[in-house]
Parts: sequence; structure tokens; C-alpha cells
Amino acid sequence: MSDFFFSGSATAKLDDKNRFVIPQAMRYGLVEEGKLEFTIALGLGGCLAIYKKSDIDEIVKKFQAKQHVAKFQKFFTLFFSTLHHTTCDSIGRVTIPAILKKAAKIDKEIVVAGVLDKIELWPQDKYEEDLAKFFEESDAEESPLNDMMEDAFALLAEGDEEEPKAEEKQEEKKDAVTLLEECRDLIEKTKSEIEK
Repeated sequence: MSDFFFSGSATAKLDDKNRFVIPQAMRYGLVEEGKLEFTIALGLGGCLAIYKKSDIDEIVKKFQAKQHVAKFQKFFTLFFSTLHHTTCDSIGRVTIPAILKKAAKIDKEIVVAGVLDKIELWPQDKYEEDLAKFFEESDAEESPLNDMMEDAFALLAEGDEEEPKAEEKQEEKKDAVTLLEECRDLIEKTKSEIEK
């Protein structure tokens, strides 16, 4: 598994053919086995998401395991019918299909945001509005942004907590075994004294 992750953001303008340029550093992150192939999909929160080929393949495998669950059928139809497998042209441009552009309410200006294993495409006005709202709310001592950040950073500690818990359980087992042995010895000693 690679240590690479997408980060940073840039603004871009769509041309008359709904094309924009993916920033070079992000394009390099999409290359696998010497090929620049990726998929544009519906994303969370109203954005579009660009996934590396291997990541979309993994997503498809996981969804295939749930394909017969009734409550997901409408989602699967919308998600898979709008997936767009593509690449960039020689200068790094990629075309956003009209259906996805409409779904994300993209006009002409977008924000291309690197977010861990994917690249998100946001209408610029929506992205800036959300960003301004978060910063505005972050001035309050108790704000959704502060809560969200605390929850996110708490995720970092979750993995660290598991190891000591396993060690603690091992120590507890040792303590329990020791206690049982001591009880057995005490019982044997008591039996011996009674028999005398």
C-alpha cells in the first residue's frame, strides 16, 4: 500500500466543452502501473469524486457483495449509471460529463480538492460558502467545526488505544491465572490442614 494521499486545493474553470485541468501533482497521484486512468463518480455532500482505478475497483467489489440488498438498489442505479471512466488529454484536461456536472450543480468555476484517497470537485461558490461558514462558526467556543475536528483527531488515537487494551487483557489474564493458582494452593493447604 502506498503512503501517497491527495491534499491541497486549486480553483479551475470549465471550458465550453466542460473540461478543466487537474493540477499536475494530483494527476501524478492518479497514475498506476504507468497508466493515467481514473473514474469520476458522485461524491458525498454534493461533490463529485475522482478515484484511482484500483480504488474504484475496490469500491465496486464491496458494493457487489451488497448488490441484492433492497435498500441500496436506487443508490446503486444512480451511482453506477453515472460512473465515468476516463483519463486526461495531453495537457491534463478532463471532461466532466453533463449528467455529473448537473448533479453537482457545477457552473463554470470549481475547486479541485485533494482528500486522502480521492480528489473532490466542488462548485467554487459552494466550497467557499462552506469554508466561510466553518471559519465563522469556529470563532464560537462550541462550534460544529471544533466538534468535527475533535472527533476527527480522536480517530488518530483509536488505533493507539487498542494495543494497550490488548496488553491490559493479557495482564488481566495473567493476574487471573495467578489468582486461580493462589486459590488452588490455598484450597490444597486448607484440605491438608483439615485432614490432619
